[in-house]
Amino acid sequence: MRAAYVEELGPPERIRFGEFPTPEPGPTDVLVDVIATTVNPVDTFVRKGVFPTALPFPFVVGRDMVGRVVRAGPGAPGFGVDDLVWTNSLGHEGRQGAAAERVVVAADRLYRLPQGVDPVDAVAVAHPAGTAHLALFTHGQVRPGETVFVGGAAGNVGSALVTMAVDAGARVIASCGPRDAEYCRTLGAAEVVDYHEPDLAATVARRAGRGVDLHIDTFGDHDLDAAVEMLAPRGRIVLLAGVRSRPQLPAGPFFMKDASVLGFVISHASTDELARAAVSINRLLAEKRLRPRATQTLPLSATREAHVRMEKGELHGKRLVLLTNTEEEEASS
Repeated sequence: MRAAYVEELGPPERIRFGEFPTPEPGPTDVLVDVIATTVNPVDTFVRKGVFPTALPFPFVVGRDMVGRVVRAGPGAPGFGVDDLVWTNSLGHEGRQGAAAERVVVAADRLYRLPQGVDPVDAVAVAHPAGTAHLALFTHGQVRPGETVFVGGAAGNVGSALVTMAVDAGARVIASCGPRDAEYCRTLGAAEVVDYHEPDLAATVARRAGRGVDLHIDTFGDHDLDAAVEMLAPRGRIVLLAGVRSRPQLPAGPFFMKDASVLGFVISHASTDELARAAVSINRLLAEKRLRPRATQTLPLSATREAHVRMEKGELHGKRLVLLTNTEEEEASS
């Protein structure tokens, strides 16, 4: 088969595309023909070594995949030949990645794709929506009627956060640039504020009334002074981005609010946590309520280009989806 892989950690120029040994499934694995994969920021962190994890070399890059079942091991019941399936947890902790024509996926990390869902849409939201679910429910413990602040609400993770929080019965205050305000409203945000506002914290706190119960900022800048100012009593701050950020915590106001701060990465989620997220993701995909804002398709052979574009930060909400059966086609929007 063909795959996009690296033989050592480093910049995107080290990604090669070519022949690679076809994987063999174990007894609890499923062999899948890949239809589509994509590139996430964490994929670049793994490739560079910023996120340290066990990797087999040569190492196939990528994390998310939608495909069709070729065969399942005897310890992987419930998956049939040609079933449409997806995963968002390949490419770390010793697992080969998704940027290949065929992959092996452990059965407890593989989920059926609901009927009628576009594989391109599904693979584009798999990682952002998984991250959003963990932030809101596993770590943030959001409850109906609470107020959630989402910083960077127009981005991939941000839009999934808004969609899922609204679905859970929360009131969402979203921050974004002026050009994205209407998009955030269409997702269900009750209030939209411009993140350029000079006193954003005071504006959000005022619109929230008693303050926000859950604060999630997808930018990764982590202005904890502002975050604590926004919080309601017993409010929670969830950190999910900003691998090199070193913010200062205003400890006095923080503990006076009985507040808490939690951090997580999806790479450390348990299979049970990922499976619970998958149930929610599948439901919202089937209801057409969880969709990427924009996608651009590229051939799998363009994986290196996709990593370069991701690192340059030029996508602004657009998801690059790599298709395994279009190597000879022109990239199209």
